Amino acid sequence: MPVKVINSFDEFTKLINSGTPVVIDFWATWCGPCRAISPVLEKLSELDEFSGVEFYKVDVDEQQDISQEVGIRAMPTFIAFQNGDKIDELVGANPAALKTLLDNAKATLV
Repeated sequence: MPVKVINSFDEFTKLINSGTPVVIDFWATWCGPCRAISPVLEKLSELDEFSGVEFYKVDVDEQQDISQEVGIRAMPTFIAFQNGDKIDELVGANPAALKTLLDNAKATLV
């Protein structure tokens, strides 16, 4: 599934409270490491092994209320949610650790 943009706090709330695992990339346009890891997330999102996981992005400058609610302190930050609970979190542009976070999100699928 392609990585989609979250455009409102209400949309964010609905997504993280769903029964589907969602992985959210918290990024900023001025963040070099964010731009470097973005294509990696895009490629991972297209793999069949992660077909049950949904992928989203939040621009921390455009959606400050979401960033504050989650407590984002550095970019990029990747957080996996399901049923309103945080499953896993990764701070930094580390492709191997991102794959591990996605594996943890996938493991919640029944």
